[in-house]
Amino acid sequence: MKEINKNITIIQSRGHNKQYFADLWKYRELFYFLSWRDILVRYKQTVIGIAWSIIRPVLTMIIFTIIFGKIAKLPSDNVPYPILVFVALLPWQFFANALQASSGSLVGNAGMISKVYFPRMIIPASSIIVAFIDFLISFIILIILMFWYRFMPDWRVVTIPLFLILAIFLTLGTGLFISSLNVKYRDFQYIVPFIIQLGLYISPVGFSSDIISKKWKIIYSLNPMVGIIDGFRWAFFATRSSYLLLSVIFSIIISISILFIGVWYFRKTERTFADRI
Repeated sequence: MKEINKNITIIQSRGHNKQYFADLWKYRELFYFLSWRDILVRYKQTVIGIAWSIIRPVLTMIIFTIIFGKIAKLPSDNVPYPILVFVALLPWQFFANALQASSGSLVGNAGMISKVYFPRMIIPASSIIVAFIDFLISFIILIILMFWYRFMPDWRVVTIPLFLILAIFLTLGTGLFISSLNVKYRDFQYIVPFIIQLGLYISPVGFSSDIISKKWKIIYSLNPMVGIIDGFRWAFFATRSSYLLLSVIFSIIISISILFIGVWYFRKTERTFADRI
């Protein structure tokens, strides 16, 4: 921490300086430090530590399997229902955990923002790293589940990084936008959990997209998480929902658009953060 503080100059925010994005690279050590700090806080200040990263997705998988697979008896495209759900939980929990962390990250680091200059975008971006660690842990659990059910993916699994990058674009753009709004309107700290809870049920986490009626498919596909989740399932199971290509195209367009909007709005409001926090 001391070494990082020596490299940070206490000056006014540079606003729309052309060197801003170069500063993101210059202050990369601060990004590493904040990421590592968040990881330590996330796993050290709980009774069972890293086990929460295992318990949460496994419990969610069990509950969704019972409700949608056993009680509602929804189709699973010839895939074991626990695996169908768990593959969808990979991108969904990454998005939900990262959005929850990044949305309040600026307010949570008010002391740094009010005292020193650095590209503020580093703060919400670094908070996403913890969600990525959870993603990797869940990925290992998925591998164990697939061995248990003797259900192995084919060559399509190599496309997973592409859909993960798409999820990162969506998460970063949304996180930048909402974290900026949260500085000015603190009510967003209560709105974000509602958005996440609503998103869980309108995204195909506990069910297959094929159960959606054709007349609602296009509107349903406007949810960018639909294309990302269906893309993950296609990569693991080679299953194709009837509107897979359309939903993926929508996800690409909407996620990239949200990323640009998030960066634009963050940069527009960044100069006021120190005064409002």
